[in-house]
Amino acid sequence: MARSEADLDEQAVNALRDYLRIPSVHPNVDYGPCEQWVRAQAASIGLPVRVARPAAPHKPVVIVTWAGARPGLPAVLLNSHMDVVPVYQEKWTHPPFGAERTEDGKIYARGSQDMKSNAVQYLEAVRRLRLKGFQPQRTVHITFVPDEEIGGVDGMAAFVKTETFAELNVGFAMDEGMAWPGDEIVIFNGERSNWKLEFICRGNPGHGSMLMDNPAAQRVRVILDRLLDYRESEKARIKHPLMDQGKVTCVNVTMLQGGVQNNVVPPEITIVADVRISPEKDHDEFVKMVQGWCDEAGDTELRIVQRGEVEGVTELNQSNKWWLALKSALENANEKIIPIICPGATDARFIRRLKIPAIGMCVLNNTPILLHDHDEFIYEKVFLKGISLFEEIIRNLTAV
Repeated sequence: MARSEADLDEQAVNALRDYLRIPSVHPNVDYGPCEQWVRAQAASIGLPVRVARPAAPHKPVVIVTWAGARPGLPAVLLNSHMDVVPVYQEKWTHPPFGAERTEDGKIYARGSQDMKSNAVQYLEAVRRLRLKGFQPQRTVHITFVPDEEIGGVDGMAAFVKTETFAELNVGFAMDEGMAWPGDEIVIFNGERSNWKLEFICRGNPGHGSMLMDNPAAQRVRVILDRLLDYRESEKARIKHPLMDQGKVTCVNVTMLQGGVQNNVVPPEITIVADVRISPEKDHDEFVKMVQGWCDEAGDTELRIVQRGEVEGVTELNQSNKWWLALKSALENANEKIIPIICPGATDARFIRRLKIPAIGMCVLNNTPILLHDHDEFIYEKVFLKGISLFEEIIRNLTAV
């Protein structure tokens, strides 16, 4: 018996709300209910599920597979993460794990934007394509991974190193994007490299009543000036506060450490900086520049506590057949596209490191950006539109 569009829409919304009610929130996430939810959804669509546990038994990677007519072709991967960030419950006007559906067409919940709605759009698009009798040429894998919100070390980072991932034979991947207040759909085709730097500034110690030469704070002043000057120069390159963030190198002083007592001049003071290096910036040149600041300050040691990898960028041009297929589906639906470098980090970076093209995208346009914020919500109408868009995207990608 054919199912009406209204019935399918209601099923999709109910599936999303059920998923959002699972408090897969850090710390100490219990992924068991998420795994069971995925298994139930896959069973209702008629698709098999397998589970990999690349890092720990309690951190599953759940894989739903729709076999293509030509399974030897490289497959399409649609990835999402199951975990969500913590909430300040007193700041919410709706229960953060209640998935309340309001009369003005909103669904409130932690994870509604980041990124459980994406996952449901994938599944529901596949459901509808199967009901229409569509048979993809390429296999489609829909993956649900843990721990993205805490760096992905036990999630996608571990999974891509397994034989199970290799067996998926991924040719192209899609992952999360972000909501956007305008009409456009944002496309992520690359990310910045995540670094953590420490500057250990040393100097002469002594009594707080004495003006001795070369205190550590004198070196601190030089380093802070250089860090903040560089920060301002990069900030000046930002013409659009949202679209240009990923293009520039972000430098922020996050900690100052040192001293034991008010009247004791310390022998060293440490500056900690969070740095996100733009794909346009050469890593070796950056280190050379920062080391130069240390040399200028004198008696200052640079420690690279975390050196991010050089993150690849998926080219958005005529040479990328996957991009052309995705772009065609969006343009045929009269959707406008904004390609940007992701200002944060997603699991797509681990896939790009394998030289597999990957694009981040979610259909949440005309929606305020509320990921990790209080009262995170999506518009039901936009969510449902996204299912239709992913139908066309999957059609195009599997025909490449």
